[in-house]
Amino acid sequence: MSILRDEEKIGYVLRSMYSDAGYIQYKMSKFEEYDFYAKNKDFLVSDAIITFTDTNGKLMALKPDVTLSIVKNSKVIDEPLYKVYYDENVYRISSLSHRFREIMQTGLECIGEVDDSCVYEVLGLAAASLKAISDNSILTISHQSIVSDMVTDLELAPSAEKRVFKCITDKNISGISDICIGSAAERLKKLIATNGTPQDVIPALKELGCDSRSVEQLEKLTAVLEEKGYGDMIRIDFSLVNDMAYYNGIVFKGYVSGIPFGVLSGGSYDGLVQKMGRKGRAIGFAVYLDMLEYLPEGSLNSDVEISEVRQ
Repeated sequence: MSILRDEEKIGYVLRSMYSDAGYIQYKMSKFEEYDFYAKNKDFLVSDAIITFTDTNGKLMALKPDVTLSIVKNSKVIDEPLYKVYYDENVYRISSLSHRFREIMQTGLECIGEVDDSCVYEVLGLAAASLKAISDNSILTISHQSIVSDMVTDLELAPSAEKRVFKCITDKNISGISDICIGSAAERLKKLIATNGTPQDVIPALKELGCDSRSVEQLEKLTAVLEEKGYGDMIRIDFSLVNDMAYYNGIVFKGYVSGIPFGVLSGGSYDGLVQKMGRKGRAIGFAVYLDMLEYLPEGSLNSDVEISEVRQ
């Protein structure tokens, strides 16, 4: 009988997978100066942070995020491409209990001279991570540029634009009608209603006249994932939108049957890299291992059991 919990088994499998793909492990301390996180609160899942005063009088914070630390550290790495994975506990309010909790999180980041091949690799590893958890999983992909271009065409005031983005994430098409009307609004509503397999969505995007470069990137990415054997789990859904101040390009989220919340989240975050003084681009994702406690018994991929025996 195994004495390891599901999240521990999956954590081992994912660490091995990322290491085999050429990513090196990143380790960080449990806390950093609070000011570091305060300056980048918009990037955090929650702006609620556990703080304490150190012996020198400085306000410190228990780490609520790993990506911020990795980007900060990457500035001193003399490499054109910085590829790391991590297996860390973060401290923040859980979306399940709505209370502060120590959360097991595994993920990877690719920073610097990121090209399309890096994007394909990261998305492939995201799909493989979901498969390691369960064969009944879905990787949902969106493109920030396609959505932001259509919202810009609405020519709205910042407050109204913010409400539109809320409607997009809620798939509230009628709410968009309450905020704006006209051909640009109708086009946006058609985009939000367009979701499904790449075979269904890509032609619809071309008919809508979406930015050709962004559509081409989506088309090539989904084709590569299909070649890797992940075609049956790929969906495109433009209600998936992350903070526009940080994220751009491809964004994605992973779901596993039986768990009512996303277990994986990631995307391209060039804005954060630039804000923190690092040249280049960035893409990465995190797997929220605490979500696996909601996985129905017997649903864990059988391959995980085999990998565990090989430790």
